[in-house]
Amino acid sequence: MKKNRVGKDGLKLKDISSSPKRALLKAMGYDNEQMRRPLIGVVNSFNEIVPGHIHLNTIARAVKEGILMAGGTPMEFNTIGVCDGLAMGHEGMKYSLPSRELIADTVECMVRAHALDALVFIPNCDKVVPGMLMAAARLNTPSIFISGGPMLSIDGSDLNSVFEAVGAFHAGKIGEDELYALEESACPGCGSCSGMFTANSMNCLCEALGIALPGNGTVPAVYSQRIRMAKQAGRMILDILEADIRPSDLFTEKAFKNALRVDMALGCSTNSVLHLFGLANEMGVDINLGTINEISESTPNLCKLAPAGFHHMQDLNRAGGVYAVMNELFEASLIDGDAMSVLGTEFSNILPKFKNKDKKVIRPFDEPYSKTGGLAALFGNIAPNGAVVKRSAVKEAMLKFTGRARVFDSEEDAVKAIYKGEIVSGDVVVIRYEGPAGGPGMREMLSPTSAIAGMGLDDTVALITDGRFSGATRGAAIGHISPEAQSGGTIAYVKENDKIQIDIPNYSLKILISDEELENRKREMKVKEPKKVPGFMRRYVRNVSSADKGAVLL
Repeated sequence: MKKNRVGKDGLKLKDISSSPKRALLKAMGYDNEQMRRPLIGVVNSFNEIVPGHIHLNTIARAVKEGILMAGGTPMEFNTIGVCDGLAMGHEGMKYSLPSRELIADTVECMVRAHALDALVFIPNCDKVVPGMLMAAARLNTPSIFISGGPMLSIDGSDLNSVFEAVGAFHAGKIGEDELYALEESACPGCGSCSGMFTANSMNCLCEALGIALPGNGTVPAVYSQRIRMAKQAGRMILDILEADIRPSDLFTEKAFKNALRVDMALGCSTNSVLHLFGLANEMGVDINLGTINEISESTPNLCKLAPAGFHHMQDLNRAGGVYAVMNELFEASLIDGDAMSVLGTEFSNILPKFKNKDKKVIRPFDEPYSKTGGLAALFGNIAPNGAVVKRSAVKEAMLKFTGRARVFDSEEDAVKAIYKGEIVSGDVVVIRYEGPAGGPGMREMLSPTSAIAGMGLDDTVALITDGRFSGATRGAAIGHISPEAQSGGTIAYVKENDKIQIDIPNYSLKILISDEELENRKREMKVKEPKKVPGFMRRYVRNVSSADKGAVLL
């Protein structure tokens, strides 16, 4: 390893025109030797609000130690991070998905403005991972990701257990003491929430995309292995810079298809669709909801982590992690081994070393939970451009279901009706005007889905929305309906007691009315006026695309 390398775009001491810039760096204590070395940006999303990010300064310190060991000069800066759990159920959730765009923009601004040579990204929670991925794609600067890691689960509980316990409390199934005891123990320490929720889904998919080290998505936040991995990432970024491996070398069509395969096998959050589409948009790679179903048809679901099952991230880590899942798929010729990794070689040279250590956690390829993948895209007259469901978290009885529509124009109205006992077996809860523009911000619907599950209705009640769901959601919860209500999509014209037909095995979602009746409703019913919103959200509403396009800003 060379110890005195000069960065490709960094400040060179013989460059007289850079003297003022060097003077500014010297004001912060940087000396000539540090300025001779590659300037490595350490993109940290630490804050004191989010449990997934509270420990990231420890990760950043380890990364910087690794950079220093390898002969680079670390330069740390921060970006924002929103906790979806804390933002849930109030206006704050409208800002969660839009924060993805802000994160990408702020990182882009910092790196372009300061001509950094390479980057180590430290994300953890839901929108930070995809926001940083989108920034890496735009910048195309040599990069590596090292997340903060998942939270531990104790006795099988997690944040979703608390959300569902609230529903059980309202149904009279548990008392206040039991609810409080769960509140005390469900989130035992730092890290991203412990199931295959959105944050962990995206951190796992970073491995599949080749931008992160093995274990990035699964090694628990509190394990010392996480700190050692951060040091390794810091050292490796100098190798990545020297080899000139860039995100464009990693984020190829092959990589996206590999990531979708892994997504299906793991049973990732439905939000992964939004984020993979957002990243593909940055790279100019063409994937769509049809691609989801094509890959799902031939990819078995090998893992059932919470909320789909009882295993958590620590169990997947013990079983061999994401690379062990990828190896199961690779041996069945479902992973393209020619795709590149930041390890500096193709996946075909890496995956055979990672064996399945627990076949109860990672089912063998020929003994899957199901022959089809964890996600499915549904199409029909209520969702002409598609909708998304976490098929692996839907009970068998609900895969095909027809029920009567119970229509609500906001999440709050739906939650009130559920807790009042107004939703009964055979209902399809319809929540509209919660899409990217209509919400605005496409809020997650964990409160209503958890209420339905907690009250014991998840095997007899479905929910459809133009909003989205937490990765913690389970049940027949179908989101991302496109076009959304605010754009005049069919969901805007659903009436109380209409029949809604769900057929997940055949990728179908329909309102059972004639085409003539639907056209009459479009003439007679008016789409609601857009909500008036201030500041950044006004710009977001004006520029956001539909969910089937990744809800990116155009």
